[in-house]
Amino acid sequence: MDVADLTPAQARARFRGGERVPTAGWCGGWTQANLIAVPEELAYDLLLFAHRNARACPLLDVGEPGAVSTRLFPGDLRTDLPGYRIYRDGLAVADAGDVVAEWRADLVPFLLGCSFTFERALLAAGVPIRHLEQGVNVPMYRTDVPCEPSGPLSGPLVVSMRPVPEALVATAVEVSGRYPMVHGAPVHAGDPAGLGIADLGRPDFGDPVEVRAGEVPLFWACGVTPQAAVMASGVEFAIGHLPGHMAIIDARDEDYRAT
Repeated sequence: MDVADLTPAQARARFRGGERVPTAGWCGGWTQANLIAVPEELAYDLLLFAHRNARACPLLDVGEPGAVSTRLFPGDLRTDLPGYRIYRDGLAVADAGDVVAEWRADLVPFLLGCSFTFERALLAAGVPIRHLEQGVNVPMYRTDVPCEPSGPLSGPLVVSMRPVPEALVATAVEVSGRYPMVHGAPVHAGDPAGLGIADLGRPDFGDPVEVRAGEVPLFWACGVTPQAAVMASGVEFAIGHLPGHMAIIDARDEDYRAT
């Protein structure tokens, strides 16, 4: 079966069984989400951080302390994503296929919107998606744009990038802007130096993609931003999704389309 035709439950079962792959293009029409789980003592600060930086951290769901599922993610958050990143004292110490042994009773899981949610709409409007064409992970970059801090949490905005033909830039902005709960319209277009990005060929997360003549790099706020804050703030312990390896939830893309 084509991965675009899978249901979220079928995809989660495949990841639980050991499949490790970026999820762009999976489960067509179903919403994907970023995961970040932090100790309960930091949960309010993260909630406020998400509120203050809603473009990058649009909150879709949150679980109780120690929960391994949420209202929108009825699977197991410890096993049903295709990849995880574990942080200790602000350092990424391991990538893992599951985090059963690392999950703690005080961890509060947050699920945040993902720009993969509007990619089908972009494709339907004729906007190419280069990482899908090349079969690689979407490129993501730390910027020099600071997020608004909350308590001990601070850090830079992270963005994802998609190169778009100049004639389709307005279309890409309009189409993605219909989805404000999953990052919405781009935060920047054109010269990456405007965000403090020195080299598009060296993303901080994900894979580089080709930018062709006549194309404009468009940058969307990215749900990896909380992981950058975990690193910048030296958070004692946290678990996130491996960037680009998302939680596929039981909600439809159109649930997050503004009317």
